[in-house]
Amino acid sequence: MNEALPDVPEVRVVGLPQLTSGFDLVDRLDLPMHLKVHGPLEPMGGEQLAQLAERISLKGRGGAGFPFHKKLRSVAEAAIKRGVRPVVVVNGSEDEPACRKDTVLINRAPHLILDGALLCAEALGARTLVVGVTRESTQRSMEAALAERGLNNGRRSALRARVQRNPVRMVTGAAASLIRSIDGGPAIPPGRKVSASQNGVGGAPTLLSNAETFAQLAIAARIGPERYGNTGLYDEPGTVMLTVSGAVARPMVIEVPTGVPLRYVLQLAGAPPVPQGVLTGGYHGKWIDAATVNEAIVSRNSLDAVGGALGAGAILPITQDTCPLGESLRVAQWLAEESAGQCGPCYLGLPAAARGLEDILNGGGPAALEALKQVAKNVKRRGACSHPDGSAMFIESTIKAFTDDLAAHVLGNGCGRPVEGVLPLFEGGRAPTGIPGGGEAEENGPSRQKIYVDWTLCRGHGLCADILPEVFQLGADGFPTVAQAQVPRYAEAKALRAVRRCPALALRIEESGAPGAPSRNLPVLSQGRGRRALGR
Repeated sequence: MNEALPDVPEVRVVGLPQLTSGFDLVDRLDLPMHLKVHGPLEPMGGEQLAQLAERISLKGRGGAGFPFHKKLRSVAEAAIKRGVRPVVVVNGSEDEPACRKDTVLINRAPHLILDGALLCAEALGARTLVVGVTRESTQRSMEAALAERGLNNGRRSALRARVQRNPVRMVTGAAASLIRSIDGGPAIPPGRKVSASQNGVGGAPTLLSNAETFAQLAIAARIGPERYGNTGLYDEPGTVMLTVSGAVARPMVIEVPTGVPLRYVLQLAGAPPVPQGVLTGGYHGKWIDAATVNEAIVSRNSLDAVGGALGAGAILPITQDTCPLGESLRVAQWLAEESAGQCGPCYLGLPAAARGLEDILNGGGPAALEALKQVAKNVKRRGACSHPDGSAMFIESTIKAFTDDLAAHVLGNGCGRPVEGVLPLFEGGRAPTGIPGGGEAEENGPSRQKIYVDWTLCRGHGLCADILPEVFQLGADGFPTVAQAQVPRYAEAKALRAVRRCPALALRIEESGAPGAPSRNLPVLSQGRGRRALGR
């Protein structure tokens, strides 16, 4: 079984280092060493900074790949229009078991990240800087870096700077989750999609980007766009930080210029000469086969062209000796467990998708395959965040990439290979399920309620799906797609409201109290009818 990656694995570089400069001298670049290695950094105006980001084609390195110059200009325009101070947020929440590049940068080169963030803060006139992290090691390193610069969260500070520590959960890495936690709420998506550039921390325009993105900006600001463009590809200049793990002899974080052949990166990490497949972009990424690996180079456009994804920069090969569907099932089950439990596509759809993949492995045949395809299709573009979309993309890629193994499981008796567990997960296979802090532990505890649909009464009004989308979705026939479901703790009040407002009185809730206590049925009648029935 593949053990969990350490916070700071081995670090390598191909060509001349940029982000990893000085790593051969010390384990962590404190401020004096940082200045010795990289030199001082002059402030820049907002438009000058945006033009720099545009000239080097800087895109977010957290997975989405949104052009940084557009985000910077959007925040500036919104702040000027509204007459408010914007906020700058560094997203260092790296919560995929297979990703460590940002964790390495925060632990070993925190001041390079702060350089980029402070450049933006000064250019925008921001008075608040927040660095979001999820690990103890990254919290310690970044808090030390802020102290080394004399930055703090004091009310009289010209720039209030602090570290926001959130739980290690896949969903806490979403921009909306980080903003919500900074505002004092739980580190889960708010259930609605809002642009941080327009309405972020405290309602102010917020420039939020990944830790590596700010570090890349700091490098470009020092050396200039021409020199920056001398490294890597013409249309994607510079370097990329990758985390290489899976079936490799030496899991590592590696800085490489764009344009380097992917097979060369795999060879450096000791991957098998002919891998069965390579997962690109992490657990919200895509599989490519061995033949495609030989065509791919390290760049966003190249990987997209061959059916892969750069994503969060995770590269994971697997050997010919393991069952690829079984390996993917372990990840699918982990992704389902990582749900925030807020919306039906995630709370119900991802576990259903994992069960569907398991059904295929257990001999469910063509019917199981078709059911899995339908679930994955239904999950996409319906969630409150990108987690269900990314998870569905991973499952669909698994089905597409390993057609021979899929046929062996669907039409035969399986591929005959064991599951070696080469794709890293957190200890125990899953991350902690609780989301502590901000009082949300109660909301995310074990469900106390189960809601039922009485099909003899249901008339397909659809009101239940409007009130309780976390549980109910409507099928093509207009009726709910589930007959019974657990109700998330945070949605219990909405569940009761759905019961009371159902025009056909077709819903009921069974609630369990403390362990061992008898369950009781909550009323099926609406409040108005209930009062009349009781003579009130």
